[in-house]
Amino acid sequence: MSSTPPFAEKRPTSYTHHGISVEDAYAWLRADNWQDVMRDPSGLAPDIRTHLEAENAYTSASMADTEALQEKLFEEMRGRIKEDDSSVPSPDGAYAYLTKELTGAQHPLLVRTPRDGGAESVLIDANVEAEGLAYFKLGGASHSPDHSKLAWTADRKGSEKYRLNIRDLSNGNELADQIEETTGAAIWDADSSGVFYTVLDDNHRPCKVFYHKLGTDQSEDHLVYEEPDAGFFLGVGKTLSGEYILLDSHDHETSEVRVVRANAPKAAPQLIAARQTGVEYSVEHHEEQFYILTNRDGAEDFKIVTTAISSPAPENWSDLVRHRAGTLILSLTLYTHHMVRLERFDGLPRIIVRDLASGDEHSVAFDEEAYALGVSDGLEFDTDTVRFSYSSMTTPAQVFDYQMVDRLRTLRKTQEVPSGHTIEDYRTRRIFALAADGERVPISILYHKDTKLDGTAPCLLYGYGSYGISMPAGFSVTRLSLVDRGFIYAIAHIRGGKDKGDRWYRDGRRDKKVNTFKDFIAAGRFLALENFTSEGLIIAHGGSAGGMLMGAVANMAPDLFAGIIAEVPFVDVLNTMLDDTLPLTPPEWPEWGNPLTSKDDFKTIQDYSPYDNVTAKDYPAIVALGGLTDPRVTYWEPAKWVARLRELKTDDNLLMLKTNMDAGHGGASGRFDRLKETAFTTAFALKIAGWTQD
Repeated sequence: MSSTPPFAEKRPTSYTHHGISVEDAYAWLRADNWQDVMRDPSGLAPDIRTHLEAENAYTSASMADTEALQEKLFEEMRGRIKEDDSSVPSPDGAYAYLTKELTGAQHPLLVRTPRDGGAESVLIDANVEAEGLAYFKLGGASHSPDHSKLAWTADRKGSEKYRLNIRDLSNGNELADQIEETTGAAIWDADSSGVFYTVLDDNHRPCKVFYHKLGTDQSEDHLVYEEPDAGFFLGVGKTLSGEYILLDSHDHETSEVRVVRANAPKAAPQLIAARQTGVEYSVEHHEEQFYILTNRDGAEDFKIVTTAISSPAPENWSDLVRHRAGTLILSLTLYTHHMVRLERFDGLPRIIVRDLASGDEHSVAFDEEAYALGVSDGLEFDTDTVRFSYSSMTTPAQVFDYQMVDRLRTLRKTQEVPSGHTIEDYRTRRIFALAADGERVPISILYHKDTKLDGTAPCLLYGYGSYGISMPAGFSVTRLSLVDRGFIYAIAHIRGGKDKGDRWYRDGRRDKKVNTFKDFIAAGRFLALENFTSEGLIIAHGGSAGGMLMGAVANMAPDLFAGIIAEVPFVDVLNTMLDDTLPLTPPEWPEWGNPLTSKDDFKTIQDYSPYDNVTAKDYPAIVALGGLTDPRVTYWEPAKWVARLRELKTDDNLLMLKTNMDAGHGGASGRFDRLKETAFTTAFALKIAGWTQD
């Protein structure tokens, strides 16, 4: 292990767009054969591998003094996890399906039992499938409508390229059918004789949906639909009624759906509504109607419309649930007699149940100040029961079955914390910071009841703020290791997410992206103003697009933070958005702008792109984590960012890069290996905060 930080070689290169020249001395860290590296990491160029391994060695040496702490944190976190755990069984026909975890096992088991109880049958044991592999992740797994077969997928490289297999559930043997490089989902036709799946092109984009008839070769598969626009991703799904296959083309602001009857897999797809920039919609089915969740006609927080199956064009849509500004409809589920929607009002979720015959609606209410809520569609269409999960930052997750007719809740499971968890020992708060332009930014806070709110507590502040993704204020066993040691844990619900509706998202994207960063900084300063912490005692944490946030705020307000944890950080924004061969670039242009065609977009991105705005000044302590086979945020983004930081920063604060050489965007695949990564970042936060008691 080396205690000397590795300085990457500078190999001057430059490019010019829109008359603007850009220097990039670390462009060489991007492997020219990156597609091959995704498939086989051993193909990485020796000079790049040598540099990444030197960075890993330096990180190990720099964190050597925390090894005992990391081990203690790992055991602590593991002790809060019920290792021999099971999901609540989901009934479907004669069976009930569930997921199990076994003591000491890294991966789950998929199991079924007779519906009313009885002996378990293991459908697939991912631990057996993972034997001998450095990386293994079970993808989708779905049983056929007749319950005789299981379609399942697995990623064995971390590159999110999944192999699809079909298992005969009568004997556990795999059929000869094997399909390579899918996205991980497999959707059965109506009579259990074949599956629909999506394949990835050479640039890792899902672009074609095929139908595979069991017993035939992949080369004979029927092309159902091909998406012609490289800026759109193509997915495949199924209505809960089981009658329609859904072909969904989408980017981050526009969608287009086609349907195929599940009993006619080779029929021509039926278009619901032609794509229109900025218009999103999703489709569900009930009897002779499609139910559509959409933002069409200015419904920025979405509405629900219905239309006849025979005439689904937008001119025939009729409002069922009208648009209400500030009430964001998140999802729609249809059952035989009921419609369930999950919506968010003033930053908090709620469930609304509608009787389809009478039109009567009622809500499922909750009392805590901040909480997380999720609805599970289940496997059955003809049911009066909906399942939902509930948790808060202090309350472990609970799973309820809700009877939609008699309005009774049945608690089916409460998350167990084997090492013990006393809810009364913790406090959760929801406060609002005032942003630079007067907007109120919600912040969810967790702390121990004995922590003094006098400005002396260190704080871990988490943020994301992109793609309209909201951050739930739910329960996490891992963050308790910080909170029990006197940390304040806070989530900043910043613009770029949809925590306060679609406007909140639109005000944090493209030319307004800087609002995301300013909101996060405002949240940190407000936490200090209110004496939850102090400036210079905050550890910022974010991943992926949240890692871009980390890079931006490190440039904009380095004095506010003691440290930065940037996981798979999207920090080389300008170069990535200029490279249309990368997997996510064309579909990402609606989110960030297209610097290839627009000089204004080029300048906007250049002005905030973390890599492009590193300058000679003091920075907080920083750790960046990447994955060699990551197709979303490629490994060279954090590598280049750290190289430039190490070249230019004027302080002696710790700067580390840790690249997982066997994994991609999600990090390690096993549940305990992932815990070790969390223990590592937690130890970093404690080290930077000066924690010395462990």
